[in-house]
Formats: sequence, structure tokens, C-alpha cells
Amino acid sequence: MLRKIVTIDPEKCDGCGLCVPSCAEGAITIVNGKAVLAADNLCDGLGACLGDCPRNAITIEEREADAFDEAAVAKHLAAQGKPAPAPHQAPAAPAAPHGHAHGHGHGGGCPGSRMMSFAKPAPEASQPAGSRQSRLAQWPVQLHLVSTSAPYFQGADLLITADCVPVAYAGYHEDFLDGKAVVMGCPKLDDNQFYAQKLTELFTKSDIKSVTVLKMEVPCCGGIAMAARQALAACGKQIPYKEVTIGIQGQIKG
Repeated sequence: MLRKIVTIDPEKCDGCGLCVPSCAEGAITIVNGKAVLAADNLCDGLGACLGDCPRNAITIEEREADAFDEAAVAKHLAAQGKPAPAPHQAPAAPAAPHGHAHGHGHGGGCPGSRMMSFAKPAPEASQPAGSRQSRLAQWPVQLHLVSTSAPYFQGADLLITADCVPVAYAGYHEDFLDGKAVVMGCPKLDDNQFYAQKLTELFTKSDIKSVTVLKMEVPCCGGIAMAARQALAACGKQIPYKEVTIGIQGQIKG
């Protein structure tokens, strides 16, 4: 069947093994000093391992592959003396106010692809529609579309945002975007090597004053921070750098 599945570039892989424990299904193993898929039917194609590869050797491709087989996963893990992956649940949350229920999780695989619903918070004082001021000072914002020589990057504090962050974090405009130039993208669905190259060009051409990366807590989101760090190392400049992780229910994790 034609489906999405992990692919590992042997030229980039240095066999560090960081991807192995991030795969709950045990689909990745080290053979002759390189990470490889043990079998296609063990890989769910959701990419929990993406953000753990320091060499950016792991990507998702669409190709002919055996269907993901949960029974095969359980047998494979049992042969290694490991339990089958537990059903994924939504992260524990504090007691919900006003009688609201906690979030609910469904499905398995990469936490970044897990379906979840959360209780709505108590409404704030009503405001007229559209009364809050956007802090966005440029367009476009997608990393694929921005020009690395755009004038708004010169002397700017740059905010690099995983594109789920503004949805999860309610105060995104006021707390992070205000006064900054911004680029955004999805490290799970896009090419992180392209991100690293584009950001290297941006840092080289523009007098960026500081870089802040906003990413979600899910493992696959680490790719956007990795691309930013690679670009900073490649550009040869000393630019102040900070990472902030946002929880899937909107809390700042660090």
C-alpha cells in the first residue's frame, strides 16, 4: 500500500542511537553503526523519532510499504522482552475549574498526531469582535515564502515559531510576537534540512539581533529548534538564542 513511513538517510546517520528509544514500536534499530527500520510494518509513519536526530537524517516519505501492524509490533517487542506500547492518554491536567472536564486523548503513535479535546476555560469579559490589536508586523510569515533579504529582518529580533504554537498559546501576540519579525513552519510535515538552509541564509544576510524559537512539547516539534541551531552554527555569527516550549494545553514548559 502507498503510505507515509519513516526513511533514514545512511549518509547523514552517525549511529548515535538517540532515535531508538523515541520509537515506542521498536521499529528502529542500529545495524553496522547505522539506524535502520527493522521492518516497514513496525513503523506507524507518525515520526516521533524526528526531533531526536541531531543529524536530521530521519524524514517522512510516502512510498509503497506494508501496512502498519499492531500485532506485529507487540510480537516484535515481546521478543525483546519489552511490553507493547500502552494506549496513549492525554497528559495529566490540574483539576478543571467550574466543573469542566479534563482533556481527552485518542489514538496512538506520535504525540504530535494524537487527537485531543480540552475543556473550554471560563469566558473572559466580553469584547467587541476584532477589538484586540494584532502584533503581526509583516507578511508573509511562512519560512518557505519569506525573502531572506526582506528589510523587516534587518536589525530585528527574530521569532521562529512552530505553527501549532499560536493556536495552543493564548497570549502569543502579546507575550512573544510583539516587536519581533517572525517566520513559522511545521517541522513534522516540512523539510527540516530546507529550514536549516533557509535560516542560515537569513542569518547571513540580515543583521538579526536575537533569535527565539517557540516549539510545542511533542517530540517531532524539536526539528525546528534543531534547524535553528544548525543555522546559527553555520552562519558563523554570535546571535543570542533562546528556546521556549509550549505544552499542548497552552502552558509554558520551559
